[in-house]
Amino acid sequence: MDLILSTRNQSKIVQIKELFKNLDITLLSLDEAGIEGEAIEDGLSIQQNAFKKADYAHRKSNGVYWTMADDTGLFIKVLYGAPGVKSARWAGEKATTEDTMNFCLKCIAGFEDRNATFRTSVVVISPTRVASYFKGEVGGRLLKEPRCVPQPQMPYSPLFIPNGSDKVWAEMSTEEENAISHRGIAFRQAIAFLEKIQK
Repeated sequence: MDLILSTRNQSKIVQIKELFKNLDITLLSLDEAGIEGEAIEDGLSIQQNAFKKADYAHRKSNGVYWTMADDTGLFIKVLYGAPGVKSARWAGEKATTEDTMNFCLKCIAGFEDRNATFRTSVVVISPTRVASYFKGEVGGRLLKEPRCVPQPQMPYSPLFIPNGSDKVWAEMSTEEENAISHRGIAFRQAIAFLEKIQK
């Protein structure tokens, strides 16, 4: 099976390809599939945005391939769930990874309650445009300052410590992060679905 992963985010590509490495599935990023442009992520939820991205790849590949995408949001308790669906662009469309990290720290400065939840929605679309949905969630807390350099395009990775761990995401190996992360949980559900399809 050839499967297009509708992203250009290199951190995501590394993490997700690691999950798929022992499967009889060829995972292609947008660049590897020769698809130009990207979906407009103007959905009202992370599930809607994940669908928009997967459907973009489906349409651009003329329905020849299975396509897949995820969208992730950080939901901060004291900010009533913000930034949520706007997590990637919270500090503005042109903000760097570091800009967004620093904006997050500014928004929660002075709050003792640092609890937050990461949620991921994964959408898989068949060549006949049937969509299947999967999700993952991990709770944890945000530090008052970054512990290390953020992963590329992952502004919260040096700040967030998941429950049960003493490391932030950016301190973990790909294998460690995939084992417990919101993204790993959601994509393992998608993998189980795709393995059934292949049987």
